[in-house]
Amino acid sequence: MLAKAISQVQLREWQQEINDISAEFRLTVTFSQINITDHRVQDICISQGADERTHKQHQISLLQHLCLIPAVTTSDSQNAKVYHQIIRDQQGYVLAALSFSSINHNLDKPELFQELTAIQTRIADMLSSAIRVYVQNLDLNIKHDQRVTHDVDVQAFIDAFDEHVWIKNPQGIYIACNKSVERAWRKSKEQIVGKTDFDLFDQRTAEQFIESDKLAVDIGSTVVVSECEEVDVNFNKVWLETIKAPVFNAQGELTGIIGMTRNIAKHKEAQDQLILAANVFQNAVEGVVITDSEGNITEVNQAFTDITGYSRAEVLGQNPRMLRSGRHPKSFFDKLWNTLLVQGKWHGEIWNRRKQGAIFPQAITISAVFDKQNIIQYYVAVFADISAQKQNEEKLKNLAYFDPLTQLPNRMQFMSLLEQEVNHSHRAKKQLAVVFLDIDFFKHINDSLGHVMGDEILVELAKRLSYALSEFDVLARLSGDEFVVMLPSIMGTDYVTSALDRIRSVFELPFILDNAQSVRLTASMGISIYPSDGDDHDSLLRNADAAMHRAKQYGRNNYAFYTESMTKQAIVQIKLQTALHQALINEDFYLVYQPKLALNDLSTCGFEALIRWHDPVLGNISPGEFIPIAEKIGLIWDIGLWVLRAACLQGVAWLTQGKSFERISVNVASLQLQRSDFVDKVRLILLETGLPAKHLELEVTESCMMNDPDAIIRDLKLFGAMGIALSIDDFGTGYSSLNYLKKLPIDKLKIDQSFVRDIPDEPNNTAIAKAVIALGHALNLQIIAEGVETQAQADFLRTNGCDFAQGFLYSKPRLPDALDDFLPLVGGDKS
Repeated sequence: MLAKAISQVQLREWQQEINDISAEFRLTVTFSQINITDHRVQDICISQGADERTHKQHQISLLQHLCLIPAVTTSDSQNAKVYHQIIRDQQGYVLAALSFSSINHNLDKPELFQELTAIQTRIADMLSSAIRVYVQNLDLNIKHDQRVTHDVDVQAFIDAFDEHVWIKNPQGIYIACNKSVERAWRKSKEQIVGKTDFDLFDQRTAEQFIESDKLAVDIGSTVVVSECEEVDVNFNKVWLETIKAPVFNAQGELTGIIGMTRNIAKHKEAQDQLILAANVFQNAVEGVVITDSEGNITEVNQAFTDITGYSRAEVLGQNPRMLRSGRHPKSFFDKLWNTLLVQGKWHGEIWNRRKQGAIFPQAITISAVFDKQNIIQYYVAVFADISAQKQNEEKLKNLAYFDPLTQLPNRMQFMSLLEQEVNHSHRAKKQLAVVFLDIDFFKHINDSLGHVMGDEILVELAKRLSYALSEFDVLARLSGDEFVVMLPSIMGTDYVTSALDRIRSVFELPFILDNAQSVRLTASMGISIYPSDGDDHDSLLRNADAAMHRAKQYGRNNYAFYTESMTKQAIVQIKLQTALHQALINEDFYLVYQPKLALNDLSTCGFEALIRWHDPVLGNISPGEFIPIAEKIGLIWDIGLWVLRAACLQGVAWLTQGKSFERISVNVASLQLQRSDFVDKVRLILLETGLPAKHLELEVTESCMMNDPDAIIRDLKLFGAMGIALSIDDFGTGYSSLNYLKKLPIDKLKIDQSFVRDIPDEPNNTAIAKAVIALGHALNLQIIAEGVETQAQADFLRTNGCDFAQGFLYSKPRLPDALDDFLPLVGGDKS
């Protein structure tokens, strides 16, 4: 009957679709008409290429699935692996079925079928749904046997219910009840039937029951008369609902009242869950949209309205595409729907439009909800407005790549831009320049005016530089008062020089601060050019920095181009820095001592301790090379303490050996005197080594007085009070202040060897030496000359009243073991 009712055109279409599905998804599909009466299965369509064995197995499995033949259990359970979808008519009678199984190409193996995959099951459900809709709309005119017989009486009927069921006549007398009533009321049917409510219950309860009977009769239909929480026979709390309905005969006359009490605990629980879900739905922070299977909105929550601006009434029945911003291409939504249909869920970011027109980003999850037949019933979308998150991400990105004070690109951003431009210049065979700019003495600005004023100047400088440069140039702030400029696609050094002139013009006008104070600045600049001065972004910036430092060495307020020799010099300096750190650990330093002699009788009055360094790799390194580096990298403090300790230990060794000497002098760097704990360190070293203070002399330079002279004078007086002798080294070569000189608690002045070298032949040096000697004696100071190399120099100094001398004329600096001729024994001959 069914096969005849289906049009031939439709049959051909289904046959083609079944063949395509079978080939693409590796399925064997049979569409069969079923005759329940004679247990017969008739094929309507079957996928092309299905073998007879598979076809037969489909029919057997289908009959067993419908319980028309008994199921036979096999070792491999092949029947259970055939998937069936039954098609019924409007009255529920079975008409047809579709059967599916995965294709097994190796039929020699015992496993005829395999379980369907999720996608195969989805395809099977979709095909079955399409055929079911078509079949149920056919007018088949099938007449089913309507004859129905039963032998169920009323008592058996109501006893079959777990609910409490009872029946009263119009006079309120119980005429029937089921076993559940007997258990609940703890009375037998004989004790209930024939009685009224007043016979069974107290007056108040009976009146309530009679009143509810009257309510049901007055309304004329089923009514809920009570709902309450009680305790059952097992002393468990249960929710009970009582309903009553009047019973009328064919003439409309009241013949009785039927009542039923049922446990609605599950209903109550479900109701509570629904109330909870409704509250969560309405009070959720995220927006929620529910649509039908066609995508039309059926419900939204309050958060949806708060986020989008659309009310519930405005969007019901509408498609969510009304919110589209136009920012995403069609391909974006095609991919979204494909993912949603295949996987049942999609999560990502979408830019939508609010009612007022503003575009905003949202993080959204869309889920498809399926029924028991695996057909999509509706879609649920949950989304959150992430505008604030996007703004924070943008702020973090800005902090990562831009200087927060000047809003210029920072080092990371500049290096990225420079790397891109280097690659571009390499391809285009062009040059570019990097200008490293450092403000001269900017630390003095911060120290004198404060960092707030310093920041104001930096902001103003950034603006001026931006205006002075072209739109193609890149300006960045690296750190502190360091800026860098990239000049892309330069035509030669003339172009660079022109840009430098524009940059220098920025500093011609003073910087006016909020307090109307004006400040003038200068800058030192270093320039490196690609590709001659570096072929990558790191080397270009590094070499421009090196050139800037050379500009500072040339007197600041200047610029210098990079040269190869600067890089070599920097590499040597780095090697020395590394070796200095290791030398402290390995104790690669040692001391030599140069005797100091009295010019009147050439007796030894002391020794100057001089540091020497022999590196295992670099060899002997002059103090003139490593001392400035040690001061620059902060190692001079540790090295100075080592020298002082080693000299004191040597003095103790000589005294122990019975050798006589006045004092060992140790040079003190300016940075050492600036430390507040230097006096304590010297006192501690004397205590630890055991050298008497009367055998120690500290030599300080005039430059020590440049920083905080009052504090320096205080510390020097403390040394004098301890018995330590003090002398001014290299007098006349630095910052000479007679005002401070007269305040210093010093014992000696040392004439620098640069003045001794050319006497007595050079008139100026001769005059200076005489003046220093006279000045020193006027201040009651002893005078010592260093660098004495000739007898003529010694004679001149002796004649003009110089007290002591040291130099190669008498002895080069020697190791301690080579100084015996300058170290007489106590009480021995000193000649």
